[in-house]
Amino acid sequence: MVVRMRGSHVSPPPGGNTSFARTVGVAGEVDYYPEKMQIDLVTLVVDDYDEAITFFVDVLGFALEEDSASLTNDGRAKRWVVVRPPLAATGMLLAQVDGDEQARARGNQTGGRVGFFLRVDDFDATMARMVAADVELITVPREEPYGKVVVFRDIAGNRWDLLGPRP
Repeated sequence: MVVRMRGSHVSPPPGGNTSFARTVGVAGEVDYYPEKMQIDLVTLVVDDYDEAITFFVDVLGFALEEDSASLTNDGRAKRWVVVRPPLAATGMLLAQVDGDEQARARGNQTGGRVGFFLRVDDFDATMARMVAADVELITVPREEPYGKVVVFRDIAGNRWDLLGPRP
């Protein structure tokens, strides 16, 4: 539910519900959204479910939250595979390539930019696991104002930032 109103003196939406977040746009419009919101899953197109699970669980340290049988929109068998970093709100839905369009997107889901950012408490231990698993590092680790960082490619070829703790 979105309630849009304009003006500088705007009250919360009718009905007495006060659990809404308020945002103000550039044109002065005021929007109220339900306060509790989060991105639960982001889809990552991969070649093979099991190889991707091994990468995210054994190399990066994610938890395998779900791996169950499912169906495509046209009734073909597939799997619903969700991995999630420990204590994270957002997880990754690993989706096996299905067709030419998805095959073209694999490894380039963000147009060649770094599209995923993994912040870890122990940068060096995570780097050691990645190096032992022959993960492709795009840059060398460096110190930035926001923490230690290295760019790497995931199993599908997408670019990620591995970020250490904030200074």
